[in-house]
Amino acid sequence: MHPALSVIVFTVASGAGYGLLATLALLAALGAIAPSLPLGLAGFGLALALITGGLLSSTLHLGHPERAWRAFSQWRTSWLSREGVAAVATYLPAGLLALLFTFFAPGRTTLAILGLLAAAGAVATVLCTAMIYRSLKPIHAWCNRWTVPGYLALGAATGLALAFAVLGAFGVPAAGPVGIAAIAALAAAWWVKRAYWSFIDTVPAASTPESATGLGRIGRVRLLDPPHTGSNYLTREMGFRVARKHATRLRAIAMVAGVVLPAALVAVALATTQPLASLAAWLAALLALAGALVERWLFFAEAKHTTMLYYGAASA
Repeated sequence: MHPALSVIVFTVASGAGYGLLATLALLAALGAIAPSLPLGLAGFGLALALITGGLLSSTLHLGHPERAWRAFSQWRTSWLSREGVAAVATYLPAGLLALLFTFFAPGRTTLAILGLLAAAGAVATVLCTAMIYRSLKPIHAWCNRWTVPGYLALGAATGLALAFAVLGAFGVPAAGPVGIAAIAALAAAWWVKRAYWSFIDTVPAASTPESATGLGRIGRVRLLDPPHTGSNYLTREMGFRVARKHATRLRAIAMVAGVVLPAALVAVALATTQPLASLAAWLAALLALAGALVERWLFFAEAKHTTMLYYGAASA
């Protein structure tokens, strides 16, 4: 599939934002962080900014963004619609939590209720986003058991890395456990992405020219003439090609920049004091986001729609 920059920015920014929101919301619900004006503005402000920026960027890929509101009515059958409903619904508890945490001193019960609701909404929204791609049966690279864990692991890893940097900057005691959780989430992201790439590399696609045409019982099906003499929307959007050597190199960059180095820097931050600890933590968060951008680009670039079977592809 063609890697659309708007969709890549959306999935990375919103995933990290929801990961950060879920982390702070759970910490607030558990009483691990106390209401604070600076922490509220920095933590919840950054989370909501990433979420809002990501959601707005996703509309840039629409042919008619002004009609996006109509998608909300299809929540019974569409994961895209469910994502929109979940995203909007999450703003209510998240906004109230951010407002009360930042400017007021609400009771533990209020923080617990709003924190749990905001965290649940964040996870639900990322899950719906992942299911948009998981449910697309014509795309072998997406319609498999590793797509949803990949989205959740990436959101958790980037969100926890950001939370560790924010909490560490304000000297919050909870930063230590969050840093350990960030390393664990980065390790989980490494394992899930390696499993995902192994799957798309080794498990053959279910569709072939023989199965698509129904002529497999006769023999091997070969393309005589392509449907079009030149490039078109389908070949540009559904059949983007990335060379294997480039894909291998980009996978390595995504893992080293987005997982290995951030985990090492978080460990450095945990073992040192300020200001080096804060510098290492923020560098880890930025590298995790950069690696996620590369990984998301590959997620789209390596996917191939079954439509390409009619343009000469051996499988899809």
